[in-house]
Amino acid sequence: MASFHFKAVSADGRVRTGVLSGASEKHVAAELRRQGLTPVWVGAQPRRSWQWKRPSLGGGRRRDVLFFTQELSSLLSAGVPLDRALSITAELSDHAQFRWVVQDVLRLLKSGKSLSDSLAAHPSYFSDLYVNMVRAGEASGALAQIFERLAEFEQSRQELRSYLISSMMYPALLTLVGLGSIVVLVTFVVPRFAAIFEESQMRVPLPAQILIAASDSLRAYGWLALAVAAAAVLATYSYVRTAPGRLWWDSFKLRLPLLGPALRRAETARFARAMATLVANAVPLVQSLGIAASVLHNRRIAGSLDRVAQGVKRGEGIAGPLARTGQFPPLAAHLLTVGEETGRLDQVFARMADIYEGETRAAVKRFTALFEPLIILVMGVLVGALILSMLLAITSINEVAV
Repeated sequence: MASFHFKAVSADGRVRTGVLSGASEKHVAAELRRQGLTPVWVGAQPRRSWQWKRPSLGGGRRRDVLFFTQELSSLLSAGVPLDRALSITAELSDHAQFRWVVQDVLRLLKSGKSLSDSLAAHPSYFSDLYVNMVRAGEASGALAQIFERLAEFEQSRQELRSYLISSMMYPALLTLVGLGSIVVLVTFVVPRFAAIFEESQMRVPLPAQILIAASDSLRAYGWLALAVAAAAVLATYSYVRTAPGRLWWDSFKLRLPLLGPALRRAETARFARAMATLVANAVPLVQSLGIAASVLHNRRIAGSLDRVAQGVKRGEGIAGPLARTGQFPPLAAHLLTVGEETGRLDQVFARMADIYEGETRAAVKRFTALFEPLIILVMGVLVGALILSMLLAITSINEVAV
């Protein structure tokens, strides 16, 4: 028999910790349930509170919201009263700012507001989708199930976002290192060779002449080029922050080869996951479309959902108007047609989300599989050309010496 540390929630909502002996973690968990406790963690080593079910995904506020949703789902499913569940969740949060947010939600709840209205007071943490899902749960009396589905939604969204970011880290780092190497060679190494040629007053080979001229230009006007580039980036960024600029930028990204289709699939997966969560909880279809549009990152695709909502209001269903927008993959409309015919629209949306999350990962994998060798090839050619030019210059010096 071994000793296992545990953390569990009692029927009155209090967190209990301690040590129990058992043959395995499963046996200890079963013994806790027999004692009327809900086990939330069992392990051979003691665990600090900040480690309890803490999600490993990054994302700052998104991570806090995921943690909050998972803990609230577990506590409500265990029969813990809502106010006590919020108090426990606030205690378990290791971020002071988010702890204050949860405590403020609890304060608003005790003042007579509904949970959905209390969450809506913090829009930077809780989206329209989140608030409306909670509102639907309050109306149906199934708040625990709603938070369970919200936890699944937040988890899947975090996983997809984390995958996209991690997939692009290596190509970005590769590009940065390659450009840095070229800048170091041109600005520090090449001028030393140029000084040798100036002192010897010998004829410089053409490749070396080009290289030295590029080095001189970069050293003389590099700051100006950098300032112009920074001004262009700042101007573009300022324009993209406007509504027309954001629409132009999002449209441009969708037209990019390889990357554009991957972004379209990612947005389709995000849309389908949100719709599956909303429709499954009886949120009206038109309202669901409006909420799902606010979840999307691409304004071009999000704007097309207004036309879809208008079609739904006219009684055309969702599949036909969605296909006419031209912003979603053709398969999406065919799947929704089947969903409308069978009356299982929520399940079809969930299946669509699974399909396009998988296709997004495959598309990003294809993009990185092509982009990484391309970057290596381009950087190799550039660095190789620089080194070859210097070798030719060194060879010419040796020939003169002979």
